[in-house]
Amino acid sequence: MIIRLLKSLLGDRRGGTAIEYGLIAALVVIALIASFTQLANTTIGMWANVNTKVSSAGAATPAN
Repeated sequence: MIIRLLKSLLGDRRGGTAIEYGLIAALVVIALIASFTQLANTTIGMWANVNTKVSSAGAATPAN
């Protein structure tokens, strides 16, 4: 019974295309996550630089 079921599942090729599309979609998602992570790191660095510049400009200005 179980062996016959496994043989029929192994011989069935109907879901192959769906699996391929699923793998492609997973690779696209992984690439998007990696690119968004890099974009986030760049943006964080940019805002840290802005914060430093604004803080140093505020410290250089005399208070009234």
